[in-house]
Amino acid sequence: MTKKTTSAINALEEAHKIAFAPFVFQSSVSLKKLGVLTLIFEHRKKGGLSIEEISEQLSISTYGLGVLLEIAESANLVEKTKEKYSLTKTGYFLNFDKTVAVNLNFTNDVCYEGLYHLNEAIKNEKPEGLKVFGDWDTIYEGLSELEPETQKSWFEFDHHYSDGIFEEALDYVFRNNPKTIFDIGGNTGKFALHCLRTNPSVAIKIFDLPGQLNKALKTIEAAGFKNRVSGQSINWLLPTPEIKGSPDVIWMSQFLDCFSESEIITILSTCVKAMTAKTELIIVETFTDRQKFEKAKFALEATSLYFTALANGTSKMYPANVFKKLIEKAGLTLTEDHPLGDYHTLLVCKKRD
Repeated sequence: MTKKTTSAINALEEAHKIAFAPFVFQSSVSLKKLGVLTLIFEHRKKGGLSIEEISEQLSISTYGLGVLLEIAESANLVEKTKEKYSLTKTGYFLNFDKTVAVNLNFTNDVCYEGLYHLNEAIKNEKPEGLKVFGDWDTIYEGLSELEPETQKSWFEFDHHYSDGIFEEALDYVFRNNPKTIFDIGGNTGKFALHCLRTNPSVAIKIFDLPGQLNKALKTIEAAGFKNRVSGQSINWLLPTPEIKGSPDVIWMSQFLDCFSESEIITILSTCVKAMTAKTELIIVETFTDRQKFEKAKFALEATSLYFTALANGTSKMYPANVFKKLIEKAGLTLTEDHPLGDYHTLLVCKKRD
């Protein structure tokens, strides 16, 4: 990759943007939550609204609106013509795009306060920012105890980047008609429900921390599939974890990126012990080196900092070449490698002879 040529004045401007980036972010959150961006968009055919008109309709002072709209104009979220404000394309996507909304809420509700402690987390290799929410070793232990708004933003972020690929992935999961599937890191049970609804005879066993496992089992029971689902509580960070049973398929979706490289090897090696020669271990991940668009790679790299500061202090979003080495070290052979959806990769592994 060739180096980008940037003039000194442009480079300085970009440096200033970074220095004040939190101000742009928080003002954007306020403009969205207060309904300012939506109101402006609704009056686009009239050429936008003046600050006085916005103030009257939303009952917000012209002072408050002024400071927000001034920085929004500098950040290219709105533009001002003859004293009337209208949305730019950037402002439109910030306010209405689903993926941007998921990312914005995750950053604001889950990550923002904890990221202040990133420096400590880097030094100590611990999620030092997690203390803003509670006294846990990892965020996963406390997910079921987070405030509703925080929990909602966390799960919406997680599900947004996984739910869309389930249907496509099921073609691989069920191609050999498995009777038993182990869902490692079952989360809220969404994937298990997809499997149970797709195949009338398959049995699912979910492995997760107690809080998530109980929620998933209750959700599945309420959906009428109690007789075909079971669970095992497990903490992969404890010494010598064990999974009981001999599945036809082991499924891990956006799970292994929650662990360090050594922990991933432990998890995969534990799975190998439960596998037969016919068992397929399916891994689905969003690899940083497999993204079509630069901004997708950027988002994954930002997510790595969430893992560092809040989730566990030791994991990240990995490139595919790292995963291939870990798979080999754990005693597995990578037999298939498929793109999945817009961002994901599906890897199929077998136990090495």
